[in-house]
Amino acid sequence: MKMKMKGGKAVVIFLVTVLLIAYYSITNNNNNNTGFSDLKLSSQLSFFALPKFTTPPSPSPSPAAACRSPPLRVFMYDLPNRFNVGMLNHNTTTYHRDDSSPLNVENLPVWPYHPQLQQQHSVEYWMTASLLRVLDDDDDEPVRVFDPEAADVFFVPFFSSLSFNTHGRNMTDPDTQFDQQLQVDMLEFLRKSDYWQRTSGRDHVIPMHHPNAFRFLREQVNASILIVADFGRFPKSMSTLQKDVVAPYKHVVESFLDDGDDSSNPYKLRTTLLFFRGRTVRKAEGKVRRKLEKILQGYDDVHFEASYATGEGINASTQGMRSSKFCLHPAGDTPSSNRLFDAIVSHCVPVIISDHIELPFESELDYSKFSLFFSVNDALVPGYMVEHLRKIPENEWLLMWARLKEIAHHFEYQFPPKKDDAVNMIWRQVRSKVPAERLAVNRNRRLTIPDWW
Repeated sequence: MKMKMKGGKAVVIFLVTVLLIAYYSITNNNNNNTGFSDLKLSSQLSFFALPKFTTPPSPSPSPAAACRSPPLRVFMYDLPNRFNVGMLNHNTTTYHRDDSSPLNVENLPVWPYHPQLQQQHSVEYWMTASLLRVLDDDDDEPVRVFDPEAADVFFVPFFSSLSFNTHGRNMTDPDTQFDQQLQVDMLEFLRKSDYWQRTSGRDHVIPMHHPNAFRFLREQVNASILIVADFGRFPKSMSTLQKDVVAPYKHVVESFLDDGDDSSNPYKLRTTLLFFRGRTVRKAEGKVRRKLEKILQGYDDVHFEASYATGEGINASTQGMRSSKFCLHPAGDTPSSNRLFDAIVSHCVPVIISDHIELPFESELDYSKFSLFFSVNDALVPGYMVEHLRKIPENEWLLMWARLKEIAHHFEYQFPPKKDDAVNMIWRQVRSKVPAERLAVNRNRRLTIPDWW
C-alpha cells in the first residue's frame, strides 16, 4: 500500500513539474521582462527526447555558382552593312552599298570620332559589337547563338539612330528618303522571318535610342523589346517600362578616372557650386532651360553658359564638370539628355530637373544616393534651388561623390565589353523582359478573345 502511495506521489510530482515548465514557457512568450527569457519547453524536456539520427548534409554549391544564371542566348540577324556599319563611312560612294558579308571582330569598323553628338545614341553599335567577341570561360555576358531555335531573343542590328543622323537629320532633307527606305526594307526583311512571324516580333530586340529613330514605321515594330533613351516621343501604347529598356547615352566628355579624382579634399577643390554648359533653346519640357538661364544669373558660384557641342566646347564642359560640386541636368527636347551621363563620369553630383524622366538600370541603381531631383516648378522658384544646394553638408556631398565613383563604370560603352559596363547592364535588363514577353506570346497562342479582361 505504501509503495502504491509513493508511486502515486511520484506521478503527481512529475505532472506538476511538467505543468510548471509549460506555464513558465507560455508566460515567457507573452512577457519578455521575466527572468526566463531564454527558457524553452523543449530544452527542459530534452532528457525525455529520443536520440536524433540525421544524414550528413549534401555539399552546397559555391556562392558564385549558386548566383550564376544561365547566359542570355541571343541570335543576331546577318544584315547587309547598309543597315549598320556601312553608314559609319561618310563617303557617299560606299555607305549606300549592299555588302552582305557577315560582321565579325576582324571587319568591325571603329566608331569614328565626330565633334558633334552622333556618338551619344551609338548604343546600337556597342550592342552589335558585344555579340561579335570571343567569350572567356567565366564570361557572364550574353552568348550569341547561331541556331535560332536555341535563342531566348533575336537582335536586330539596324542602326536606326545613325540612319536618322546620317540621312534624315534635317527632317526635310531629300536624304530623308534613304532613312525611310531603310526602314521599309528592314520591316520587309523582318516580316519574311519565320521567327518574327512566330511571335509578331515580341522576342526581338531593336535599338531605337534617338528620339526620331525608326520614326516612319515605328508603330509596326512596337511589340518588340525596344532600346530607348526615354519615352518622350513614344505614346504609352507603343513603349513602356514593362517591355522596353532605357539605355544611357554614350557620354561625350572624357571619363574622370579614379587616379585623377582621388584628392584628399574634393569638396574644397571643386569651387563651382552648380555648372551648366549647353544649348538653351529646346523644345517641349526643354524650354525650362531658357527660364533657368534667367533665374541663375548673378550667382558667383554658379556657371550657366549657352553653347554648342564642338570639340572645344566639349573640352570646356569636361573641365567645368570636374571643378564643380553639382551639375545641372534639365530636360532637353525629350525628358533626358546626354548631360546626365557626362556628369556621372565626371563625378559631379547631378541635379535633375525633369518631371517625366526615366533612368537606366533603375532596378539595380538607386539614383537618390548620388543625384538630386527638383520638380520643374520648384526649380523655377527664384533662389530656392541654389539655397538648397548650399545647405547640403560637406559629408553628405562626399557620400554622393564617393557613390558616383563606385557606379560610373555602369555607364561606359567599350569594346570588348567589361563586366557590369553599360552594354552588360543593358543585356541584363533585356533578360529581365523575357518572362513577360513569353507570357504574352503563350497567352496569345491560346486566347480566342485577346485580353478579355
